Amino acid sequence: IHNYGYLTWEWTSKLRGYSYPLIFASMYKALQLLAKDNVQLLIWVPRLAQAVLAAFADVKLYLLVQHLENSETAKFVFFCQLCSWFTWYSCTRTLTNTMETILTIFALSYYPIKGSKMGNSCKYLALVALAIIIRPTAVIPWMPLVFSHFLQEQRKADLILHNCIPVGLVTVGTSLIIDRVFFGEWVLVQLNFLKFNVLQNLGTFYGSHPWHWYLTQGLPVVLGPHLPFFIHGCALAPRRNRIFLLAVIWTVLVYSTLSHKEFRFIYPIMPFCMIFCGYSLKQLKAWKKTAASFLLLSSLVPALYTGLVHQRGTLDVMSHIQQLCNHPQQSQAFVFILMPCHSTPFYSHVHCPLKMRFLQCPPNLTGNASYVDEADLFYSNPLGWLNKEFYNDTLLPSHLILFNVLEQEISSFLVFRGYEKTATVFHTHVPQGRVGSHISIYRRKTEMNS
Repeated sequence: IHNYGYLTWEWTSKLRGYSYPLIFASMYKALQLLAKDNVQLLIWVPRLAQAVLAAFADVKLYLLVQHLENSETAKFVFFCQLCSWFTWYSCTRTLTNTMETILTIFALSYYPIKGSKMGNSCKYLALVALAIIIRPTAVIPWMPLVFSHFLQEQRKADLILHNCIPVGLVTVGTSLIIDRVFFGEWVLVQLNFLKFNVLQNLGTFYGSHPWHWYLTQGLPVVLGPHLPFFIHGCALAPRRNRIFLLAVIWTVLVYSTLSHKEFRFIYPIMPFCMIFCGYSLKQLKAWKKTAASFLLLSSLVPALYTGLVHQRGTLDVMSHIQQLCNHPQQSQAFVFILMPCHSTPFYSHVHCPLKMRFLQCPPNLTGNASYVDEADLFYSNPLGWLNKEFYNDTLLPSHLILFNVLEQEISSFLVFRGYEKTATVFHTHVPQGRVGSHISIYRRKTEMNS
């Protein structure tokens, strides 16, 4: 849109589709045409849009349970959903997992549950297809649901010929055309995604975990205080809603077979879990108020802490970088982010063609047995790497951004090359490994002096 920016290796390797980013690109374009594209709006508009969609999804979940059961049960499910610390943490983030979760709730509201008259095969299949286009892993929780629908459907041929095939052709066709426009060639990104993550299992490059991780850590952490209510609710829920439990178990089992695991991967099963938590809360009778108070207070603390305090430095530091855009010598500025790759946002939080660089960490796409990415090379010998990379003073960045844990190790480079600390930004109370408690901003004394 603004003729500058940065494409990560996922885009050069054609692992990501343009359908989802196109939503935010359209917002940026509209702001540009209205001459309202200041940096604060570029940061906040996508978050607000995601928040509004998440709010609609919450209401949809309430209406779904109200239709299936009654208003009282729906009220408790809605309360559990609103208390979920992980939903608070994730629902405004522009991750594909967030949109996958939102579309899953929308699709559920049209899903033909046995004994219910609210189903609309075309609508729910279209929403599922859209979720799969945005993030192919959306197919996992929906496999048992779609299969169950197929088994209970009397007109199976009609379902396939009049619903599944047309919906599939329209969504895949639209995705293909969008990606053809932006990539300049025909690409089926969903197939590339499958090859990378499943067939080649290259996701392990970003860490691998034991098979039981989702059972022992993933689900307990994501559910948090809701966990005992979820377990209790599973035993109480009506038989027809066991399909939701099957979707949860199936998703956790499938993800458990993949080496690379993250909390956000199981975010789309949270709405299913909240239904069971709501059943539990409703049945507690005498303990109802106590349990609801416990759930609210115990969820509020982690929600506020992770949403407002924990690891906030990588966002806060961007406002310091953005100030360089207003500097008269902006064209001479060069910011190097010496942190684990993708620690900070990039041009969307700066909104000017500032020269910036960060440590790269693409996976081994070449099959080279001795491959080491740039970030690992740097951290294996930070001082040696910097001296080799910037052998000439004319190559030196005007600004360095780094975690405080790195300062001592490269202090001789900072002193010798004339860098001075200009700001310190809080990041986290629990520093780990390469990630420090604070972020330091260094400026070269001979550079950018006003």
